[in-house]
Amino acid sequence: MAHIALYRTWRSQTFRDVVGQRHITQTLQNSLRENRLTHAYLFNGPRGTGKTSTAKILAKAINCLNGPAEEPCNHCSACERITEGAVMDVVEIDAASNRGVEEIRDIRDKVKYAPTEVRHKVYIIDEVHMLTTEAFNALLKTLEEPPAHVMFILATTEPHKIPATIISRCQRFDFRRVSLDDQVDRLQYVCDQEHIAIDREALHYIARLSDGGMRDALSLLDQAASFATGEIQLSDVLAITGGVASDQFKKLVLYIKDGQLGDALELIDTFMQEGKSADKCIENLIHYFRDLLMVRMVPNSPVIAERVFDMADLQNVAASFTPAEMMAIIETLNHYQSEMKYSVQPQTLLEIAILKISGGSRGASTGASAPSAESVRGPSLESDLVQQLTRRLKQLEEQVAGLVKSGVSGSAEGGPARQAPPARVAAASAPTKKSGLKLEPYLKAAEGPETKTGFMKWAQVLGDVKERKITVHAWFVNGDLVSVLDDAVLVAFKNDMHRNTTEKPENKLIIEQVLAAVFGKPMRLLTVMRKEWDDAKSESTTAPPEVMELVAEDGPAKPAKEEWISEAIQLFGEDLVTIKED
Repeated sequence: MAHIALYRTWRSQTFRDVVGQRHITQTLQNSLRENRLTHAYLFNGPRGTGKTSTAKILAKAINCLNGPAEEPCNHCSACERITEGAVMDVVEIDAASNRGVEEIRDIRDKVKYAPTEVRHKVYIIDEVHMLTTEAFNALLKTLEEPPAHVMFILATTEPHKIPATIISRCQRFDFRRVSLDDQVDRLQYVCDQEHIAIDREALHYIARLSDGGMRDALSLLDQAASFATGEIQLSDVLAITGGVASDQFKKLVLYIKDGQLGDALELIDTFMQEGKSADKCIENLIHYFRDLLMVRMVPNSPVIAERVFDMADLQNVAASFTPAEMMAIIETLNHYQSEMKYSVQPQTLLEIAILKISGGSRGASTGASAPSAESVRGPSLESDLVQQLTRRLKQLEEQVAGLVKSGVSGSAEGGPARQAPPARVAAASAPTKKSGLKLEPYLKAAEGPETKTGFMKWAQVLGDVKERKITVHAWFVNGDLVSVLDDAVLVAFKNDMHRNTTEKPENKLIIEQVLAAVFGKPMRLLTVMRKEWDDAKSESTTAPPEVMELVAEDGPAKPAKEEWISEAIQLFGEDLVTIKED
């Protein structure tokens, strides 16, 4: 039986076994050879790239009975006992579960005592960014005046969460993602050592899935070795990971390009029947189009050659799309991937995403509008249309009721239009919008310098909101900044649920705090529905010029035609509207 799990640990490892981090291991080896070690190290980098393994090898190297040496011998009693975790002077602490100030104070009290079994006490603190502020302060006192016999090795995936006072007292090493070639070579080495037969394409796929993490790659290889009978094939890796083969994606993408929506949806249903997850499918589809885009834009890049297994096949598919089409498709897929996190019907969202990008690609390539989906959705589309018409009819009824309440009524006699008294004109000239906002000032400010500055800062606002609370960001990101006026930021939403959730007091408070921090002054968040904003924008560009009321010497002249009268004529036609004086 293969013992691949051993390769995921640091047992019997040396610095040479740390894959893809030669820039770090060579520096440490030079320090060991010249005996120029420091009292604190910070190892930062993505998960599974060798941070804790390197820390443990360094602990063995400085305490090896045949050293300190560039490599631990792994045969002396000190190396063997450190490997087994039986040395009290080499302590590994998980800061995620021991993050309080008491644990760090306990370390601070013990470091003053000399080691009892080896030359140096070594404290390896994993995920150190999880420590509390008080714990960091306690650790800082020890790092400022460390005993000569103590070494701290801090490991983290998020160095930006560590106070600068801690970082400045450590020698920092940034671990990189392991390159795909290095991963494939290491996986092949493990397979050779454990006498495992594996297809090269399967190795390549495992390396791609691990996203630069060697530990994840070895875990997938271990799982595939347990699953497969005989040689490990790509189909075995796809079966255990829920992935989709590239030839299947090629088939799906060509269906999308040719507008064969029925075949595309049938293929998606086949994926689901095989146990694939919708979120994994859409994620892999994004990666596939990303590769298509890169192959089209920078075909000779070594990064692309590393990621892509069959370059010629991918180039043929990429030739079917323009770069603009591929970028639009990636944006659409990314949007639905975000929506999928909050949906109880992820397959439906995947199917809608396929319909969207099918229409988008054909429209972009032929100049025609997006293809209709009546043949696919049938009664559902008709139901949506009926609902839209019903909502529009209700809006018209509300507007008519408002006109009648303001004193406008139809006249069967068809008499000449008459104006309401001037006082009523003033009250009716600015009808209340659904949002309760008077949008005219914001329409004028939409092209102003404040709004342009807001557009430049908007990405930072969204990022900071996501940092504060990701669930608020999930709703807020669906709104578009449309205007900034004085201390107010106006955001338009297409979906009423997104707007209502954003408007909740606790969510709005978080957003306004971020706005104040980004804009440098207190800012209010105002929201409006996108349709309301677009309608107001359209009215402002098509409305006739305002006519001033004239005053004659012998009395007031007739006032100008009010806005609400124009709106009534626009809705029902001039033949059906008459104005009756009170």
